[in-house]
Amino acid sequence: MSEEDKTTATDGVIGIPRREFLRRTTLVGGGLAVSQGLLNERPGTPPKLSSVAMPGATGLTTTVRLNVNGHDYQLRLEPRTTLLDALRDGAGLTGTKKGCDRGECGACTVHIEGRRVLSCMTLAAMQDAKRVTTIEGLERNGQLHAVQSAFIEHDGFQCGFCTSGQIMSGVAMIEEAKADWPSAATTDLSKHITAADLSELEIRERMSGNLCRCACYPNIVKAIAEAARRG
Repeated sequence: MSEEDKTTATDGVIGIPRREFLRRTTLVGGGLAVSQGLLNERPGTPPKLSSVAMPGATGLTTTVRLNVNGHDYQLRLEPRTTLLDALRDGAGLTGTKKGCDRGECGACTVHIEGRRVLSCMTLAAMQDAKRVTTIEGLERNGQLHAVQSAFIEHDGFQCGFCTSGQIMSGVAMIEEAKADWPSAATTDLSKHITAADLSELEIRERMSGNLCRCACYPNIVKAIAEAARRG
């Protein structure tokens, strides 16, 4: 039996797996109050109600309702809670990464009502009743999104920390091109833009808000170009 699987006896309670014991004590010690239903949630079952109290909270909370990846969530949050922290700590969706936490790296990119947003730079309360998509919501019926598949085929990642944000931006920028949105690299504004017009220069410009510490940019560009060609 591994060390992680050993049970721990605390305050007369015997039989709690060590991993679960550490999880619960870490939540309490960090000032994060989570409902019992969330602690005992089954895999694949989104929590209907969870409570998050951020460090330094004054006791004032607000209810925020979000539709995340097609599931409805009702979260009790301190008003200053960012959407990033609400997704990770409240909804348990940790695919969205916290990198710089100040809007510089793009690792926390999600879609709100179909448009890409840096979740570390927006308050969860400002997105009440909005439709949010995270990296966990791109897969459909067991099939990866075209951008996800292209990242795998072209090795568009190394450490993987920025990958979810890169993919979310890639999906969004292809849709922006389909909607005829120009970029700073667009030379002819009189011409209608399509996904087929996404040259390497266009892709690099449109993805410039997403940083990769491993410098895997050539493969990321190839992956997005491939996904754009697939339509």
